[in-house]
Amino acid sequence: MEPVTIASLMIAALLLAIFARAPIALAMGGIGAIGYSILASPYALLAYFNTSWVDKFMSYELAIVPLFILMGHLATRSGISASIFTAANAWIGHFRGGLAMAAVAGCAMFGSISGSSLATASTMAGVALPEMKKRGYSNALSTGSLAAGGTLGILIPPSVVLIIYALLTEQNIVKLFLAATIPGTLAVIGFVIAIAIYVRIKPDEGPTHSKVGLKDRFRSLRGILHIVAIFVVVLGGIYGGFFTPAEGASIGVVLTFFAGVIKGGITLKTLRECLIDTAANTAMIFAIVFGADVFNVALALSRLPSEVATYFAAADIAPMVILLGLVFFYLLMGCVMDSLSMILLTVPVFFPTMMALDFGLMPEQQAMWFGIITLVVVEIGMITPPVGMNLFVIRSMAPTIPTGQIFRGTTPFIAAEFIRIALLVSFPALSYWLVQVVMN
Repeated sequence: MEPVTIASLMIAALLLAIFARAPIALAMGGIGAIGYSILASPYALLAYFNTSWVDKFMSYELAIVPLFILMGHLATRSGISASIFTAANAWIGHFRGGLAMAAVAGCAMFGSISGSSLATASTMAGVALPEMKKRGYSNALSTGSLAAGGTLGILIPPSVVLIIYALLTEQNIVKLFLAATIPGTLAVIGFVIAIAIYVRIKPDEGPTHSKVGLKDRFRSLRGILHIVAIFVVVLGGIYGGFFTPAEGASIGVVLTFFAGVIKGGITLKTLRECLIDTAANTAMIFAIVFGADVFNVALALSRLPSEVATYFAAADIAPMVILLGLVFFYLLMGCVMDSLSMILLTVPVFFPTMMALDFGLMPEQQAMWFGIITLVVVEIGMITPPVGMNLFVIRSMAPTIPTGQIFRGTTPFIAAEFIRIALLVSFPALSYWLVQVVMN
């Protein structure tokens, strides 16, 4: 049997396992191991296992992942989210739909510390949902804005998924963090505009309330000074070259810990819970990473990625058509797969194809552009039925709200995301212009 045929059967078997809801790490690892044995030999597979564990998990760059996860858990338990939402609400909450806008702004700020979409959605929902219910906001607008706002954690630096993409494609993590800044800002602006249009059409779903006094507004800013300080020190230090991303993550953990202790949210009990949760999340991510590594090494033995790249490079198809086809594929896969698994499974196959196409960009620019577009499309998958993870997070936080209303509430935000994709595809410089300004 031809190697490419074996690889195709592996992909088909993996998709069947995913649709059957098999654990993604076991599915990728098991099918990859079988494919590796057929393409090479069982002895070669054992030799690979003998060294790959150490090579993969002793990586200095991969140490960033548990550090940022721990930073996110500490931020979640420290009560930072309440201070963020209070400040955002004080400044823009009195507008029609202002509480939903404040929730989105709060998600953006919290996402810049936690780096996790699910943590951002669940934490901000616990703070903002009760307030929006109290103010008479509709279930659809309340849950939709929080589900969409939660996706900001996947793109706004620091982002665990962005780090994984950087490691898979051997790109500079600092440059990718910078590249994500403008697209992340566009997401916040797009969501706010979507809310403004929504409440203009349906004004009863996002009522106004009394304006907070100027004195109280400035007082609310005192509650987030430590958050701004953490953001500036960690990302500013990384961008400025004062320390590496791993060192920045370590400093962020320490600063977030002390901020939580001062606010009274971090105790010995909560610290222990944060460490346990971080270990569990890290183990899950690393299991998926290793399973994907086994699968992708088997694909590399079959030469399927290089064959696909060669085919599309030689085909008489416009590069932009191929890119749009990949975007459409990601949109479909995002309906049934989680973001990390999708990145680990598809990037090793699609990245060589993208790099073989001529978009008139430098290789590094093209790699950043494709990475940002990929993450944006993955974001949409987080709020797209039927398996949008953020939808189920919000559903668990608000069990009395019908699932159909949550789905309806995400519609304007999905529309805003499609507009953002169109902008990023049409203007690639949005993904690398800031890198050129800061790093050159």
